[in-house]
Amino acid sequence: MGNEVYSAVIAIGLGAVVGLALFVPFVAVSYRRRGGLTLARVALWVSALVYFMAIWTYTLLPLPTSADFACAGVNLDLAAFIDDLRGARRLSDPAVLQLALNVLLFVPLGFFLRVLGGRGIVVALLAGVGTSLVIETTQLTGVWGIYPCAYRVFDVDDLLMNTAGAVLGSLFALVVPRAYRGARREADAGEPRPVTRGRRLLAAFCDLLGAGVVAIVAGLTMQVWLAYVVRDDAAVVDGTLGSLAAALVPIALWALITLGTGGTPGDLAVALRYRGGPLPQPIARPLRFAFGIGGYLLLGLLPAPWSAVQWVFAVASLVLVFTTMDGRGLPGLASRQRVVDARASATSVDPTSVDPTSVDPTSVDQRPEAK
Repeated sequence: MGNEVYSAVIAIGLGAVVGLALFVPFVAVSYRRRGGLTLARVALWVSALVYFMAIWTYTLLPLPTSADFACAGVNLDLAAFIDDLRGARRLSDPAVLQLALNVLLFVPLGFFLRVLGGRGIVVALLAGVGTSLVIETTQLTGVWGIYPCAYRVFDVDDLLMNTAGAVLGSLFALVVPRAYRGARREADAGEPRPVTRGRRLLAAFCDLLGAGVVAIVAGLTMQVWLAYVVRDDAAVVDGTLGSLAAALVPIALWALITLGTGGTPGDLAVALRYRGGPLPQPIARPLRFAFGIGGYLLLGLLPAPWSAVQWVFAVASLVLVFTTMDGRGLPGLASRQRVVDARASATSVDPTSVDPTSVDPTSVDQRPEAK
């Protein structure tokens, strides 16, 4: 595998891991700042994340081995690239390509800073200088002392070209309409939106992904605690306590949040709530948990072959999201509640999200004076 392909694979892999770990907070912020989430916005942020990983993988990887390590030189001549250009006979000359690649590598930095962060040329220039300086210094110091000397050339021309690329990227981003640039809060972000089935599925995905991330963190934390605090190597190798923490911590956390707020972390992320119905909240909320993500996680504790029931539960839950007229799914049917936008008034009904034939006539939200 070539170095370029290797760096790309590492960047995509790291970007995917970090993206999944940050996905639920990203969804929550998007719903509160922009009122919702679009595939285009997700794609833009994913591209930015992979790009920022690629900056490091392409400039620092592959790390040298003891067999091929050789100390590199240093170029402190600011005008050295001019001599390289004068000596070039054609555009495909390695010196020309090197300069062009150094510029192109940082063009996305300025672009993303303006489109996603709403920052202009000055910030792009400073970010280009700062990021490039950190990279060059890391190379110069042999990754801060890991290697006895620099394994790549410290080149001030790279600082100039990288910074120029960041500034050009900021200028290119001006073609993007102003309405689609920046991370500012939209004026209508607090307005209720229709509760679509896609939004319900996004909430469920956030619950599954979030619970998975918490499980990994809990399991690793337990293993580290056993290894470095308790110093019980046998327990670390056995892995039972780590697996138990990974299984129980998400259940406990999701139960606590659901019982306390009436919504799962996924519901909270996409601004959904279950409301109404004849059942009191102390009964409705546990039912919402047990017939949603809580039931799925609890069924996962069953030993084989009974653990297969978990997947039957998951399939049934998915089908009911599409077959119940308001998309309330199994949690709504069990708790006899409807799912609404959390930004809607508690004394109003969102006609885009409620099936008129399934509204509980005893609900306070249906009184004539509340219309």
